Amino acid sequence: MRKLIRRARSRADYTWFMAVREWPVLVSALGVLLGAITILPSAVGIVVSIIALVLGTATFIRDLHNLRKRWSSYEFSLIAAPFPHQEIPAPAAYPKAEYSYLPNRGTALHGDEIDRTLQERTFTVRLADEPYRLPPVLRATAPHVLPIRARGRLLFNGPVVGMHSDPLPGVGSAEIHLHRTRFFDFQCSNELCAMRITNRETGEDFDPRRRLLADASGRIRTLAASELADVVGISTLAITTDGRLLLVSQSDRNTASPLLLAPSGSGSLEPRDLVQPSGGVRSTLDDVLRTGMERELREETGLSPDSVAGTRITGFARWLERGAKPEFFGLTALSVSSDEARHTAPRGAERLYSSDVTALEIDFSALGGELRAGAHILDAPSLPDTARDVGSLPLMLAIRAAALHQLHESPAT
Repeated sequence: MRKLIRRARSRADYTWFMAVREWPVLVSALGVLLGAITILPSAVGIVVSIIALVLGTATFIRDLHNLRKRWSSYEFSLIAAPFPHQEIPAPAAYPKAEYSYLPNRGTALHGDEIDRTLQERTFTVRLADEPYRLPPVLRATAPHVLPIRARGRLLFNGPVVGMHSDPLPGVGSAEIHLHRTRFFDFQCSNELCAMRITNRETGEDFDPRRRLLADASGRIRTLAASELADVVGISTLAITTDGRLLLVSQSDRNTASPLLLAPSGSGSLEPRDLVQPSGGVRSTLDDVLRTGMERELREETGLSPDSVAGTRITGFARWLERGAKPEFFGLTALSVSSDEARHTAPRGAERLYSSDVTALEIDFSALGGELRAGAHILDAPSLPDTARDVGSLPLMLAIRAAALHQLHESPAT
């Protein structure tokens, strides 16, 4: 019954999103319906109603024809090639930033100085008064993109939080701008960058990676200059009392990393993560991120709040294949053993996207030394083969950040 309800909710979200953007067709359909049900049992009424019905039907057929013609004039195809990071440099404002490409998993932009800044500098947050709106060019492509993204998947148009500034080094506190958005807006903006759009009549290609992600100088746009939803990704690695790392297997319904291993908690920042239990608004980025990470951890593993001892933010990256969206990483200390954690299960809707929880032994100190010596994360001898073979991009980035930037004290301090 739960699966049936979730499928119905997913279909309702999709239908409403599409209906809002194709309302002229719905108006025509309503005119046909009204013309059909208002035929009166009188000569004049019948004549008038038939005329209205004929006109409404003609208009409806014309709108459907135009809609199908408009949809069929473009070909949307998924881009299988890796992001061309050799051709599009990192933003000039990102100090010593570099790309990491993991075959069959994705490309990330990250920087050690930005990671250290997250641990040393206080960032306050400000939520925009107005929610994010798709710009005109993306509103026009939304009815084409969403059906492709939704094909064979269960997608829900849930509330999420996007980011419109960058956590860069500096002196003192800085303000991070956040905005409310919906998951479908993210699908029709950031996820559009995984597609190539071709005009069937002219043969002209539209490559969103270069048109939407690169600025006038040819560099990756900063988040502050982006027009995309840029939903904030959050991932944390949970360490048990016996020193094991908890990992979550992703189901084939997962849109980002199907059938791969994910961090202990991984997902998107949500508006509820900005609110304190007392009802007040959280004021710092660190507090907001830790709250979201621990929520995702509990949802995906089934752990209770008492099992979480504390979380520390370890890193930041941008996932290029997903429209250069922001990703934050953390390290969470647990108060339970790996045996206790393995007997839990995902909660709520997470059952659709996550399956079992496994425990992995990993030497972060040795791995950190290998990475600082110049080893690529996939080539580091201390990386367990399980993570190397089936670890998702967020998992590999979270492990890298934890190994390079872990502090001596516990995340709970």
